[in-house]
Amino acid sequence: MTPTRKRRLIVISLVLAAVVVAAVLTVFALQQNMTYLFSPSEVREGHVPPDARFRLGGVVEEQSLKRSNDSLKVDFVVTDRFQTIPVEYTGILPDLFREGQSVVATGALQNGRFVATEVLAKHDETYMPKEVADAIAKAKAAHVDRPAASSPSGGAQ
Repeated sequence: MTPTRKRRLIVISLVLAAVVVAAVLTVFALQQNMTYLFSPSEVREGHVPPDARFRLGGVVEEQSLKRSNDSLKVDFVVTDRFQTIPVEYTGILPDLFREGQSVVATGALQNGRFVATEVLAKHDETYMPKEVADAIAKAKAAHVDRPAASSPSGGAQ
């Protein structure tokens, strides 16, 4: 092999290695920044990886909103009408946030509570985010598909 060909081979190899390293770093960075949306039923069933940051979607349960008198801390419960998750948020809530409305909160589970860093509310009376609607429909289908418990007598009633 001539010195010119050897130099070309080394340069091509270095460029190819740099492209591979850049691709691996890009994929790793994208995976670290992804936040998946889960319904309360999926969270309760253990589909959320431990210590993962994710989005929780559902409806703010009626009569669950509690505001702190001395800070911006707010506690409320998010439900998909089958399971519930208590949520803690410190900050200013969106103007459209209220009980009975769909919400998407970003954060992580800590000691059985979802600690939110961001809360988004729907923008009108008929809109529900597609992810929230899909998560609620999925929870409803899973709830309907579960077999009913058999009666203790074993016979039909």
